[in-house]
Amino acid sequence: MTKIIGLTGGIGSGKSTIAAYIAAQGIPVYIADDEARKIMELPEIIHKVQEIFEVNVIENGKLNRKKIADLVFSAPNLLKKLNEIIHPAVDENFSIWLKNNEKHRYIVKEVAILFESGGYKKCDKIILVTAPEVVRIERVMGRDGVIKEQVLDRMKNQWKDEDKAVLSDYIVVNTDLTAAKKDVDKILKELNKI
Repeated sequence: MTKIIGLTGGIGSGKSTIAAYIAAQGIPVYIADDEARKIMELPEIIHKVQEIFEVNVIENGKLNRKKIADLVFSAPNLLKKLNEIIHPAVDENFSIWLKNNEKHRYIVKEVAILFESGGYKKCDKIILVTAPEVVRIERVMGRDGVIKEQVLDRMKNQWKDEDKAVLSDYIVVNTDLTAAKKDVDKILKELNKI
């Protein structure tokens, strides 16, 4: 049976870079955020999401993701409602994807909130990507054009790295990409034995 390797890390940790590196090694990688974005374009999902907000979050027939992010990151109850719509749809999508990749010994499932959502319980092994908080804040500010307070708001909705590390099988410190890739290579060699 195909093993599920969870790949996660806090915002700005560089988990997407690590996921891309793993995919370049020929390993199937499921990017939950990318799939969630596609799912959020489905008419029935757009309708369900709009229902949880008092303000209009639809623009040109599509959900305004930035507006939604701004609303939910400061309102945990809205984030919970949004996740209750999106997560089951992503789970269903992943099940189909997994079936299409069952010839592989293992696959990697990259999920930003793997622990927060409880999804880690369905993984055979977990890789945690970390970086110092100051580095993560700088990365997100540069990438998303947001201020420090907005990054810290998003971080509040995620577990701390120390808490994630306790439940992880492998940890990749992603401050130097060359060193991080070497660590990933070692992990992949180990995973080939499972």
